[in-house]
Amino acid sequence: MDILAIAAHRDDVEQTCGGTLLAMHARGWTTGILDLTQGESGTRGTAADREAEATAAARILNVAHREALDLPDGNVENTFANRLKLAAVLRRLRPRVVILPYWQGRHPDHYTSATLGYEACFVSGLAKVVTPGDPHPPHRPYKILYASLYADVRPTFVVDITPFAEQRLQSLLAYRSQYGTQPEGTGLFVPEDEIRERTFATARHYGLLAGVRYAEPFVQKEVGLIDDLVLLPVQSI
Repeated sequence: MDILAIAAHRDDVEQTCGGTLLAMHARGWTTGILDLTQGESGTRGTAADREAEATAAARILNVAHREALDLPDGNVENTFANRLKLAAVLRRLRPRVVILPYWQGRHPDHYTSATLGYEACFVSGLAKVVTPGDPHPPHRPYKILYASLYADVRPTFVVDITPFAEQRLQSLLAYRSQYGTQPEGTGLFVPEDEIRERTFATARHYGLLAGVRYAEPFVQKEVGLIDDLVLLPVQSI
């Protein structure tokens, strides 16, 4: 596995970095998704609904692997037991790059998943730590990135998703239990007839920051390294 996107809920990845997964797949990288919960506490739909929808969305996103842990929906906690569960998946899939939710946000599951994911990446590399399930060698991802689409922060960089913007939207619309027109949760969910406009408007905003049509934003905590100033992308003036 080259790139693994980890998120609290089924449909979070589709909203924040689905276009990036499509772009990376087009470059030949192997991509995957790990959902930490199964959706049993959601206002709309059931866990079974969300599983079927996540499977359909995974096909649209061209990911090689998708699975869900059994952390409680609405009560994701950064415990040692949960870090071990996540570390077991990291050791099995051995991703080089991990994408996590941004570490601040409205939903506690989202920002908790950021810290949980980071610490699980660290634990996964400890040789003497035993993880549940079949044994696999220790593994620590090389790069950890944070998908910051819904965070009010300036991104470290953006990924051009222009060729994949429509396909990204279709992966989100695969969640009919969440985005189809229905009375439950009317005040919480974006109306179906506004999803396209909002999704493309947000991607357009981040695209404009880098001179492309549509993009998704990311934050990395470490300083970047550049070898050649002449090859730096994005025009300054």
